[in-house]
Amino acid sequence: MTRAHRHIDDDIDAVRSLVLKMSGYVEASVESAVQALNEKNSSKFELVFEYEKKINECQIEVDQLCLHILGTQNPLAKDLRLILAIIKINTDLERMGDQAKNIAHHGKSYLEHSSQLALTPDLKHMAGIAREMIRDAMIAFTKRNEELAKEVLLKDDSVDELKRKINKSMIEIMKSKPGAVEGAIAQMSISRNIERLADHATNICEDVVFLRTGEDIRHSHQG
Repeated sequence: MTRAHRHIDDDIDAVRSLVLKMSGYVEASVESAVQALNEKNSSKFELVFEYEKKINECQIEVDQLCLHILGTQNPLAKDLRLILAIIKINTDLERMGDQAKNIAHHGKSYLEHSSQLALTPDLKHMAGIAREMIRDAMIAFTKRNEELAKEVLLKDDSVDELKRKINKSMIEIMKSKPGAVEGAIAQMSISRNIERLADHATNICEDVVFLRTGEDIRHSHQG
């Protein structure tokens, strides 16, 4: 016997597709910011600001669709859990867009002083891990893959450790090379934004675990 078609399924599919579109803009924004740094190409930062506008537009649309579903479709418990997770993920994606924008602002400052101080390989490594976390977090959400979500959570410690390492090295540089202060401060600021990107990716993965199991693990994996 075939299951009766539910209009709420169409609405949920629509909002899920919109979230994935939004996550695509987030990934493109972060990639543009990182490429601009690696290539010392300040013009690429402008792409970040364009993507942020699209991300903000998507956020509003997702919120409106979720409110429509909650207000008109009388969702079952399983539907409600998904919609609540999407609302939270929507917020994290929007904040990722903000972090990418912040990287662009600090990146412009760094490029103005890049002759004073090379970009530390640790920052490139940190950005690479964060980008993987964002991508895998959204794959985990799409496929409801609890194991992949937990793998992403484990990577957050590496990002935190790299941030600490970068801060320590930049402080040492500022002490010994006064002319490199601006470039060092910019790299510290960028590392902080990358760390926050990773934090938002972990938030999404926590929501995936909640979707799959109903278990709230928001603080259980933190050191």
